[in-house]
Amino acid sequence: MLTPVPSPDTFPRLLADIGGTNARFAWVDAPCAPLRACANYRGAEHASLAAAVEAYLESQALPRPQALAIGIAYPISGDEVRMTNGAWSFSISGLQRELGLKRLTVINDFAALALGIPDLKAAQLHALGPGEAVAGAPLAVIGAGTGLGVAGLMPLPGGGWWPVSGEGGHATLAGLDDFEDAVIARLRRRFGHVSAERALSGPGLVNLYQACTELNGQPAVSLEPAEVLGRSEAGDATAAQAIALFCGFLGSMAGNVTLTLGARGGVYIGGGIAPRLLKELRSSTFRSRFEGKGRLSGFLAPIPCHVIDAAVSPALEGASRALDLGL
Repeated sequence: MLTPVPSPDTFPRLLADIGGTNARFAWVDAPCAPLRACANYRGAEHASLAAAVEAYLESQALPRPQALAIGIAYPISGDEVRMTNGAWSFSISGLQRELGLKRLTVINDFAALALGIPDLKAAQLHALGPGEAVAGAPLAVIGAGTGLGVAGLMPLPGGGWWPVSGEGGHATLAGLDDFEDAVIARLRRRFGHVSAERALSGPGLVNLYQACTELNGQPAVSLEPAEVLGRSEAGDATAAQAIALFCGFLGSMAGNVTLTLGARGGVYIGGGIAPRLLKELRSSTFRSRFEGKGRLSGFLAPIPCHVIDAAVSPALEGASRALDLGL
């Protein structure tokens, strides 16, 4: 199966990348035309996805699109969408009728990100350690933002790619030493099941900081994720400890996903947090934790890992590709 040719009757098309905090939109006028009119909205500022779409079209002075392709932070398994880390919910068929669309494609946001990986440029990627991708091998995608997204990209026999989406961010988090076990025990008291997302996300970074303050005998502090990063930059040892935990857990989780998918084509780290922690990731245990899988360390050692840092979300191009694939 070769890469499908976009159908002219799906243009102009609106593209959306909907996360737990932000809704990103872009417009494509015709086949092979570049993205334009890129805009970012905070989801909390709009009562619904339909309202955000209408606000975008009005602000950009755009006509009604023929088609809409959405990557959204939710496991798509039917007509109803209720965001795990956001307030929006909608019926896919109802949204299509409400907006008067000929075509509507809705997929998981990290499946959309995975489909956008082949379009990334070298300048949008920052390597974490050595490695060389195996051409035509599966790719792994993982990323921390409001939540933790995980997906894969599988090569098709006749050419092209197919996304594999799941909810790997809700897999159980595991510690590597006594201190990490103690941190996880604190999180277990609060949440019961401690998923990877409880540590590897914006709220997760705060969770790690609060667990560290408790273990260090310090008073509890309520912070935003950006404040943890700011405190670390200002020399706060506990904040730096939390970020070191974050980097280590991310390396372990990336290694787990890579083993699961056999992703010798490379690992791509998306989300909004990793680009801000690029220096810390490079100096942390990320790479040793990624490779540190006992008898399979040699399998992981040659696999490259890259942080995605793009001004326009690659998931927008990925959503467009999903529309062409008929997903």
